[in-house]
Amino acid sequence: MYKYILESAGSINWMAISALLTFVTVFLVSAIMAFRSPLAYLNKMSNLPLEDSILQTSETDIRHEEK
Repeated sequence: MYKYILESAGSINWMAISALLTFVTVFLVSAIMAFRSPLAYLNKMSNLPLEDSILQTSETDIRHEEK
């Protein structure tokens, strides 16, 4: 059935089909990984940009060797 559909479509290139299959495969794998990951991990990753755990240093805080 699929062979008949692809033959009747005419100018479908095999590279276009392989690109489509690659996209669908990557999308499905990433969706499965996202749904199977623990909720605590997802919450941690979603709040990570909002946390201010990295100390901001200014030029006065950095001690250079005196010459």
